[in-house]
Amino acid sequence: MSTGFNPLKAFSLEGQTAVVTGGGNGIGKAVALGLARSGAHVVVMDHEFSAAQAAVSDIVKEGLSATAICVDVKDESQVDQAMNQAYELHQRLDILINNAGIAIRKPTIDLALADWNRVLEVNLTGVFLCARSAARFMIEQGSGAMVNTASIMGLSGGGLYPNISYQSTKGAIVNLTRALAVEWASHQIRVNAIAPTWVETDFIKSLMAQPELIEKIKGITPLGRLAKPEDIVGAVVFLCSPCASMVTGHTLAVDGGFLAQ
Repeated sequence: MSTGFNPLKAFSLEGQTAVVTGGGNGIGKAVALGLARSGAHVVVMDHEFSAAQAAVSDIVKEGLSATAICVDVKDESQVDQAMNQAYELHQRLDILINNAGIAIRKPTIDLALADWNRVLEVNLTGVFLCARSAARFMIEQGSGAMVNTASIMGLSGGGLYPNISYQSTKGAIVNLTRALAVEWASHQIRVNAIAPTWVETDFIKSLMAQPELIEKIKGITPLGRLAKPEDIVGAVVFLCSPCASMVTGHTLAVDGGFLAQ
């Protein structure tokens, strides 16, 4: 017997307000555009305001809705102020994409404590601050969806090069996602994560300059290639949409089969 469920319509985010941190470049920029194309009013947050503005310009050129806000996700007061601004735009805050992140790739014995702390502040504390701030609005609404950007490096030991601070934070994001999903389930807030493989963006520019390393990465990826930012968008839109209404606490690998080995 038909339930009347239409999966194509269920992917729509029409009328929802979506915040994307680190939305000025790379995965964040692609996701922001994808959410806007799915009907959401997108708030692009980035510590580089010019990058956020450029991303918004690309979205608006398509006749879609977007606003840029400058925010340092490590700064509690800036985060709260930015989320307040996002809410005030449309009197809703439905979606949070916690995408801002950095990496400092050094051997562990050479990694300064200041560098370790910097990565933790952005990749972990920043996610906590943004999730906590957005949740205050979502709890009041009785609904919401969050997607945190983890990584295959949060689910594996890597091995091609040392990246201990990044891997540690991304592993923490996986369990932070589970914990928040359980804590906020009674408010109908779903919290999930994506775990991308290597994605062709400026984030891995230094790696892309090493052809032998890139060939090794392709060699350990069953699909035989790196991802492009657009490859990540569908997974995020799915997790934000009513199509994933029973999915929470899950980390979805978008990795070309890397973790299946």
